[in-house]
Order: sequence, then C-alpha cells, then structure tokens
Amino acid sequence: MPEPESPHEAFPPDGAPPDGEPLPESRPVTGGTAKLLPDVDRPRAWLLTVDGAPQSYVDLDDPLHLEFEYARRLGHVLDLAGPPGPLDVLHLGGGALTLPRYTAATRPGSRQHVVEYDRALLAFVTERLPLPPDPGLRVEAGDARTVLEGLPAASADVVVGDVYGGSRVPAHLTTLPYARAVARVLRPDGVYAGNLADASPFRFLASQLATFAAVFPHLCLIAEPAVLRGRRFGNTVLLASRTEPPVRELARRTAADAFPARVVHGAALRRMAADAAPVRDGAAERSPVPPEGAFGVG
Repeated sequence: MPEPESPHEAFPPDGAPPDGEPLPESRPVTGGTAKLLPDVDRPRAWLLTVDGAPQSYVDLDDPLHLEFEYARRLGHVLDLAGPPGPLDVLHLGGGALTLPRYTAATRPGSRQHVVEYDRALLAFVTERLPLPPDPGLRVEAGDARTVLEGLPAASADVVVGDVYGGSRVPAHLTTLPYARAVARVLRPDGVYAGNLADASPFRFLASQLATFAAVFPHLCLIAEPAVLRGRRFGNTVLLASRTEPPVRELARRTAADAFPARVVHGAALRRMAADAAPVRDGAAERSPVPPEGAFGVG
C-alpha cells in the first residue's frame, strides 16, 4: 500500500476521458472492487486501488519509475541487496507487480516468486497490465504465510513483505512464527523488507520491531520524518537481516528522494521498540485502521 505523502493528482475520476485516453476499469475481486485508473501524464501508467485504497502504481513503459515513496525505498533495498547481478526474490503480496517488474529490469536473470492471496485481483492485473516474458518470474495465488512455510530453506536473497488486506496487514503475518519462517527461507546474507503502516504512539510498529529483533540481530527502519515525529499516519519499511545492513548508503539514497526519508537503527530503534514483546500466534492483531482519507483515492 502506498504512502499518503506522495499523492498523484493526474488520475481522472470514473467516467469518459478525453478522446484517445484510456478508460478507468473496475472489477470485483476477493478484497472488494479493484480499479485501474490511468495516469493522464504518463501514457501507459496505471494506479491500482481496491475499495479506494491505493495498492500499486505501474508504468508499463518504464518499470524503473516507482511512483510511491514506500516502493522507492523498497527499490533501494533491492538495489543494495548484494553486488550487481541476479537475485532470488520472494515477493509476499503482488498488487500490480510493480517491484517484480522493477527487479526484472534492474537485475536481469533474477528468479522471482510472487505470492498474491487475491486470485481475482491477480487475474485482473495480469490480463490488463501484462508482464513481459520472463522465465525467471513465477506468480501464484495463495496465502503468503502458507506458501512461505512450504519453501526450501536458504532459498531467497530477499523477502519482500507487502501484504495488505485492504489497508491493513493481516494478523498472521505479524507474528514470531512468521518472522522465523522468513529467517528460515533467507540465505545467511539475505534481507527481509516489510512495508508497515502506523502512527504515533507506534504500538503496532513497536510490536513488529520486538518480533523481528527476537529472530534477526540487525534491524533498521526507513520512514519519512513527519511519520517518525508522530505528525501523521504513514508507511515505514522495516529491514531485518543477519548481517549489518548498508545503513549509510540507504540513508544517502533515501535522503535524496523527492520525499526524503530517514534511516533509524541502533539505540534509536531500540527506543522505538520500548517494552514491546514479540507477537505470538493467537494474540496477533491486524495493523491499525488508517485515519479517514489517509489512503483514499476515490
């Protein structure tokens, strides 16, 4: 789910556009009503929403264009996940397949496995926003945790967690067993990158820091300063790994983005976790409900 600080005002409302411009499209899916809204400024670019909550933005002519700030931050993580060359990437959450398209363009030859729960949404996206031929890309419909737990150990360089049911992270993807399953699938130098959304006092985020800190020795968090200061609800990207993350280069890249972000780690991150405890199965809750209009597009 994209961040609210990067609104794009070029998406038309439903209805007839000027001659020659693509029409918005909608289709019922498991999660509600999915819409594809064309970007009038970019000829083959689309915003995907489900029940008004933005899910993905894709430019079919330019897969390197990451419109949403959280996607750019995940793109930085993928860029820095090892030396140039192919990666084995597991994407939990598919949406419009923005990051798989980006990875295929930036790291040709990568083996990518995408898991999307909503089968109807996946069919809508692959039909209307076709993927370029890529023998290394596998896309399947299924529950993210179920698929994760069935994968071979040490089979991924990167696991991207970007699963939202509407605008909330499902509870079973917030727990200690989930974090352990991620660790099992990652290679020793692999990295987990999770897209989370919260607001001050960051109870949900603190619980996720505590959960992943119980499994991984290294964590860092990427977020826009206004979110970290508690001024608004927004997205954060949590990185977890067994090896030291490239904090300095991540900080340099995210500070240079159109909406600059900070990288929090070390003692500052431990203070954010405060006295939170790891989340157990049976006690897990979904991420918080966004405030009215926080992610709405119409």
